[in-house]
Amino acid sequence: MQEHARTRIPANHVQPVRERWIRRSLLIATGISAGAILFIFVLLVYFCLPLVNSGGMSSVLSWQWKPFGGEFGILPMCAGSLFLSVFALGLAFPAAIGICGFATVLAPRSVARSTLVMVHFMTSIPTVIYGFASVFLLVPLVRDWFSTGTGFSFLTAGLSLSLLILPTIVLVFHARLQQIDPALRLAAEAMGLTPVRQFLHVLVPAASKGLVVAAILGFGRAIGDTLISLMLAGNAPRIPDSLFDSIRTLTAHIALVLATDSQSMSYRSVFASGLILFLLMGAVNFLIRRLDRGPGENRYENGH
Repeated sequence: MQEHARTRIPANHVQPVRERWIRRSLLIATGISAGAILFIFVLLVYFCLPLVNSGGMSSVLSWQWKPFGGEFGILPMCAGSLFLSVFALGLAFPAAIGICGFATVLAPRSVARSTLVMVHFMTSIPTVIYGFASVFLLVPLVRDWFSTGTGFSFLTAGLSLSLLILPTIVLVFHARLQQIDPALRLAAEAMGLTPVRQFLHVLVPAASKGLVVAAILGFGRAIGDTLISLMLAGNAPRIPDSLFDSIRTLTAHIALVLATDSQSMSYRSVFASGLILFLLMGAVNFLIRRLDRGPGENRYENGH
């Protein structure tokens, strides 16, 4: 018995040691990630300082991009990024909710599984494939159907971008739906609610946090994408007057300028664009997470 007791003592200490190493590893990983983010921010600020010191920031933060005329405004690109991302999210978000509802309460299990497999497969498709397929399929379709413009437009880029961010929203929201207490759904069935009403009036409110997180990630995926806007939006630095006008986003602007310049004010505007993207995503995540802290979800999670 004594030998058995002696052999058990080290085993009891294995788990705390493992937990301590796991905590330390996670803490180190967190520190490295935070340090990398801080380094990127400092780097962007450092390269933006010449603009501030030379008085060029007022030229960069304007609405005119005419580099040969000495005007280097990036505000049209800022507006283009916001408009395109919001438009794509507006198309993908309701579609994602519909797909999740279909896979959760309407479809047979085999069909639901096939649907989710297809969504997972969409996440593995490179962005350039979406852009390449849209150039040869969607652009001529938009040009022929509406008989206006070249087809490289806000509408074409928005449609392709919504398809690109759709799997992200679906998978995040569906994962949250799977975490809901099954007793909540059983209670809804006992009350005689139809599957559609269960989904809309019980499951969606219960998974509201997952819905907000899915929207955040979808918006971040949209505003950070480069290839779709670069290949399909037309790259005109202007505010669009209609869905068929060409636009340029901040990410596409960075790619275009870096490919052609490395010394002028155009090149310096790239760092201002990167800093704006960095601050924009930080502000959006902070504000949405603050708005998401409401009593509704806690009430559902506690089963009341």
